[in-house]
Amino acid sequence: MTADRKREAALALHRFGFGPAHDSISAISADPRGAVLADLERQGAGQIAGANLPSSGETTRAVFEFRAERRAEKKLEQRRTKQTQASGGNFNLSDIANAMAINVPLAKSGPNKPPPLPQQLLQHEATARINAAVGAEIGFVERLVWFWSNHFCVSSEKVNAAAGPYEREAIRSHVLGRFGDMLDAVESHPAMLFYLDNVESMGPDSITGINRDKGLNENLAREILELHTLGVHGGYSQKDVTSFANVLTGWTWIAPAEPEHGGDFVFDKRLHEPGDQIVLGKRYSDGGAEQGRRVLGDLARHPATAQHIAQKLACHFVADDPPPTLVAKLAKTFDDTDGDLKEVSKTLLNAAESWTPQRTKLKRPADWIVGILRVTGAQGSVPIGRLLNAQAFLGEPLWRPPAPNGYADVEGAWIDGVPRRLDIATEFAGRLAAATDPLALVESGLGPLASADTRGTIVRAESRNQALALLLMTPEFLRR
Repeated sequence: MTADRKREAALALHRFGFGPAHDSISAISADPRGAVLADLERQGAGQIAGANLPSSGETTRAVFEFRAERRAEKKLEQRRTKQTQASGGNFNLSDIANAMAINVPLAKSGPNKPPPLPQQLLQHEATARINAAVGAEIGFVERLVWFWSNHFCVSSEKVNAAAGPYEREAIRSHVLGRFGDMLDAVESHPAMLFYLDNVESMGPDSITGINRDKGLNENLAREILELHTLGVHGGYSQKDVTSFANVLTGWTWIAPAEPEHGGDFVFDKRLHEPGDQIVLGKRYSDGGAEQGRRVLGDLARHPATAQHIAQKLACHFVADDPPPTLVAKLAKTFDDTDGDLKEVSKTLLNAAESWTPQRTKLKRPADWIVGILRVTGAQGSVPIGRLLNAQAFLGEPLWRPPAPNGYADVEGAWIDGVPRRLDIATEFAGRLAAATDPLALVESGLGPLASADTRGTIVRAESRNQALALLLMTPEFLRR
């Protein structure tokens, strides 16, 4: 094993994964690039097996029912209060009978009270997501899942516990497939339709639009063009946005109150604007939901989409200002393969520009936290609630981006928050230092990437806790 191969292995794990775990640097040192490429061919890559998690529809219905029960509980309590006041504080048998007539379970109380159902569902999804990243041998495909989930983001502030199922159903299922298939799955997913307000968008001349005197919502159409496909400079006009929004009318969901299929996708022709539409100079004949799918298919194959996706991928993995030659290679593969995301990922890994030794990318908070869990072997020893709180404290709450463009992927958005990471590093060190050897973690977590200054800093630390916290805050651990 040469020193250069070992350095390349450490670089590969930090740049394309979530950082080393255990002896993974040594494990892939014989062929670092081949090991990362092999992650694309792993059976079940990108999927979460055996988690037994509910679908987005099941989650949406469960949250709806939970909130309906909570409202009933509140009204019942108000009714009891009024009855008590009316009777001067004395209950009689009829009061008790009336209270028991509504069979709604009261909320549990006490110090061990579990979190509300929506939070439980989100925590289960978060646990599965983090475990997949921490337990990955390489982590490249999991990084791709996180990249695409941020590119096609929704927010749990609005879609609640459905954000996790959305990621599993629309992103993971297509992460190594074709971009056009992922685009179709994303834009027709109820979580996206609700997040970007398309569930109530109706054509001005549709049956429902006429009857209810309501009309178009352009949010989904605009974000598809601006963020998901062509990019802000992709050559579309406001007229294209409006026409595309008309195409997407009728893409909605079944109301969550419906007990069997609530929260599922449905095309409602009564909401759909009748007639042909022209988008980017091409006429699309009316054909119900297929009209929208034809537009999405053409957007997926548009040269501006290839350029936009290539730029974002290169920025995410390699540099805030990536080499134009790398972007060109990715865009060409995207064009040549009809958006085959596995082939685009292979091009990224095979490009010399992707393996520059300069490590300039600052890890986002969530990636950094997973890296800590991997290098310390602490999976399962830190409660999921604390992990989620740590992400939120550092400005990247899980599935809660501040806007539809997702979390920023450049250093300027995160550098001011780096000092706050010391608080998290110190907390992790307090929990984990007793079971770890910081000097050993320098070798397993950084290896040849660790500078002499970094090694000296760890050696001179006043305690094991301090040494571990300092290790997690070194430039080598913070960057890709």
